[in-house]
Amino acid sequence: MSSGYRQNLPTVTLLSRDDFRRRALNELNNVYGEQQGEALLRRLLALIDEHPIASTAAPPDTLWDQRSQVLICYGDNLLADAANHEVPLQALASFLDNHLANTFSSVHILPFFPWSSDDGFSVVHYRDINPDLGDWDDIHRIARRYQLMADLVVNHISRESLWFTDYLAGSQPGRDYFIELPKDTDVSMVTRPRASPLLTPVYTRRGKRYVWATFSKDQIDLNYANPDVLLEMMGILINYLQQGVRLIRLDAVAYLWKELGTACVHLPQTHALVRLMRAIVDYLTPGALIITETNVPHQENLSYFGDLEKRQAPEANMVYQFTLPPLLVHTLTSGDATPLSQWAASLPDLPADCTFFNFTASHDGIGVRALEGLLPQHDIDQMLELMKRFGGYISMKANPDGTDSPYEINITYFDAMKGTRGGEDAWQIIRFLCSQSIMLGLQGIPGVYFHSLTGTTNDYANVSRNGGLRAINRKKWRTQELNDQLAAVTPTRFVFKAMTQLLGKRRQEPCFHPSSPQQVLDFGEGIFAFQRGPLDDGRLLLAIHNVTRHPINVRLPEQFTRREWRELMGHLHLKDGCFELKPYYSAWLVSEGNDGA
Repeated sequence: MSSGYRQNLPTVTLLSRDDFRRRALNELNNVYGEQQGEALLRRLLALIDEHPIASTAAPPDTLWDQRSQVLICYGDNLLADAANHEVPLQALASFLDNHLANTFSSVHILPFFPWSSDDGFSVVHYRDINPDLGDWDDIHRIARRYQLMADLVVNHISRESLWFTDYLAGSQPGRDYFIELPKDTDVSMVTRPRASPLLTPVYTRRGKRYVWATFSKDQIDLNYANPDVLLEMMGILINYLQQGVRLIRLDAVAYLWKELGTACVHLPQTHALVRLMRAIVDYLTPGALIITETNVPHQENLSYFGDLEKRQAPEANMVYQFTLPPLLVHTLTSGDATPLSQWAASLPDLPADCTFFNFTASHDGIGVRALEGLLPQHDIDQMLELMKRFGGYISMKANPDGTDSPYEINITYFDAMKGTRGGEDAWQIIRFLCSQSIMLGLQGIPGVYFHSLTGTTNDYANVSRNGGLRAINRKKWRTQELNDQLAAVTPTRFVFKAMTQLLGKRRQEPCFHPSSPQQVLDFGEGIFAFQRGPLDDGRLLLAIHNVTRHPINVRLPEQFTRREWRELMGHLHLKDGCFELKPYYSAWLVSEGNDGA
């Protein structure tokens, strides 16, 4: 195996207390002004000193490498059978040990706290484990084997929380933790991800009041203009680090700071608070990562890396690549890779401590806002209609002019690949696997949703039980049911085996180091192709994907024909730089770089 990628390695920086003080004070001053900044810094330092993080492990040498692969799952994706007396988190740990050992480096367990709605994203208690899932010992068992990724739901909290109970009663500390406005306040400029009213009525000891609720009437936004709220949440962040969490996912962070008269999204104060959280993580747990979840248009999403030119203060280590899921759906249902190639070629070079978090499916739907400015509206509309034909739903958001527009597609990614614009066909499994091999090969760290491993189809019964459209993609497997599917000749077994093989090949290939260079290649509209590398030793990888339902004869460009190539997938006959690529097949070609090319 190649010695790997060494240029511009993402090394772990140890942050001194003085450096932390400087970075933290700068961001606190940016948000709250110099008069409050010093006092808040003292309170933050006291909070840190009161809750030391006990760790005997040395910081890692590097932030990530080609073995960095994340499994995304719910704590109860697997429901244990009554006979084995396991709680869901124990069933998950057993499944990881029995079926996915050495496949993933990290596991993202979606909110595992007590909650009241939105399958966990309306948190009641941030420091407790939902007893229906297990307890902290069960979380720690997984955290000892894998880097644990967890959600810091920073924007809002459940209306059933103690803080909101305080607000309703007019008691401290929660009395001033929320944003209360007159009913007739003009909030038309506020960017909305939902169609529900922004101001939701609640009944308090002081009478009927209206509070800010970006996502739902059960998810009440926190008021970060009150620095006590910030310190409460930073205490929760520190607690997560104490519990072994090493990837902090900042849920819905784009909406954190509110200021009437603005869109209330991506405000400078929000970016400053992300930089503050990055400083806390760098200081307390070197090597831990901040990842921002911002389902917004592409350029807005990239802003959470911070200023890539000046790079005065680091922000997120990773951002979700929200453009990739819908753009891949468009590509593989239209048979035209041109928009995908153009977008991938436009991706910026990143600092050593930043990379993309690539994914196709998640617990949410397939967001479509990220396509704004990348696809003509008629192509987006055509894709939406096709997804409805394949059994999906379309969720809407409210616009400032009072209209609604599509926000996301609710469908499993496997069923999004049922066919093309011509209708359903026999290529669903291979088309789906093509989408996954593209995602796995791109520069960045891949996140694989549990239901992408199992080729799960649309779960309409779950929608009926849950009442939310996103439930279509949140099936809960019975452990025995899934084991039976994996033991028999089923699509689930085929997809699971193919996915684990792809992930195994990726983690062994140095060219897939997240920081390895990437260059998009032009093989025509029916092919999406890119190269990874070259590495320091000359090793190079070509990733070539047929995005059509027809076989394509591929001829490597002249600059590549002087090399000797080995195909990692094991299904190509390569002769004189030429080969046939079957419909929706992918090729990972590797050259050791020993020919002087």
